[in-house]
Amino acid sequence: MTEMAQQPNQKTRVVIVGGGYAGTLAANHLRQNPDVDITLINTRAVFVERIRLHQLVADTHAATVDYGTLLGNGIRLVVDNAEHIDTGARRILLASGDELAYDYLIYAVGSTGAIPAMLSKVPGAVEFAHSVADLEGAQRLRNALSDLPSANAPITVVGAGLTGIEAASELAEQGRPVTLVCGGILGPSLSKRGRRSVAGRLRKLGVTVLESVAAKEVRWDAVVLTDGVVLPSAATVWTAGFGVPDLATRSGLSTDALGRLLTDETLTSIDDERIVAAGDAAAPSGQPLRMSCQAAGPLGAQAANTVLSRLAQSTPAPLSQAFVGQCISLGRARGTVQLSRTDDTPVNLVVAGRTAASIKEAICKGTLWGIRREAAKPGSYVWLKGGKRQGRVRKSSLLSS
Repeated sequence: MTEMAQQPNQKTRVVIVGGGYAGTLAANHLRQNPDVDITLINTRAVFVERIRLHQLVADTHAATVDYGTLLGNGIRLVVDNAEHIDTGARRILLASGDELAYDYLIYAVGSTGAIPAMLSKVPGAVEFAHSVADLEGAQRLRNALSDLPSANAPITVVGAGLTGIEAASELAEQGRPVTLVCGGILGPSLSKRGRRSVAGRLRKLGVTVLESVAAKEVRWDAVVLTDGVVLPSAATVWTAGFGVPDLATRSGLSTDALGRLLTDETLTSIDDERIVAAGDAAAPSGQPLRMSCQAAGPLGAQAANTVLSRLAQSTPAPLSQAFVGQCISLGRARGTVQLSRTDDTPVNLVVAGRTAASIKEAICKGTLWGIRREAAKPGSYVWLKGGKRQGRVRKSSLLSS
């Protein structure tokens, strides 16, 4: 059913595109204003805990949650794909053929693993490599692993960022032989001490770590490395690189090279003050924050605050967000917490072992708890503020009329 144009005395229509950590938190945060009609568009009928997808692959934890337990009363969930944003008419065209009109739009489409254009540069990666960046990819990988003739069949994980490290650890803890192909150094976002902590745990789990070598080709049963070695691989997991959905680009909005929506420091699109971004697909002042649920929740709240400020005819606050570190699960029993400065640069200090694993699990549970609490008590969400932001851009100099 097509939404009609707004009539006098109707509530302000805010549509959120994307029901991940940022979009769901934003939807609940908007309920502080009872005169806002909130619609959340998401491609799935369930919320996906992306930070647990490696556990889903290993069958150690579920990674989906019913939206009914997360969204506050009155928020409408539309399960569909947003195909185009018509900024002139202020409407969103959906894959089903329906349209949704909006007064404000929060762009929270999130991120994906390496997009096909990236993978196509490595022969065979599109055809034979598995992803843990989305629910469907993780489910396919779990099924592929269960179909292997032996638990001793070799597994290759390509990419040694946090996702690759967690996936390799989770599978190795089950006794599977795992090789981690770094393409550079292990854990490039970590400090030297953090890297040593992770490397030590991987070694105890039996993971073979190959630094300074990359995947040149993926075959159905092997990975060819840049040094010419052919690595037997019954299942190859690709965690190198990332992308974002191209909805903003296809809709004619300004984006960075990776497709993230360019915004000012209030998270407002530089093209349209009716569009506000949150989460992984936002690039405030062209300097996006690290993709993480640690950033997504606060960005969702701040995007909602920008909309609420405009409705109250007040000046939106600039982005203020600080980081505390990176939490890495290394299987179920151990982990590493890499501490950082508020600007997200790592310091040479870590928490490791069982304590770190407990911290990571508490954060996974606490993230959902925060969303649920915001649903029950809008405006209760708090986050660590501060952090250093470079290149702040004034809204007045960026927005088009």
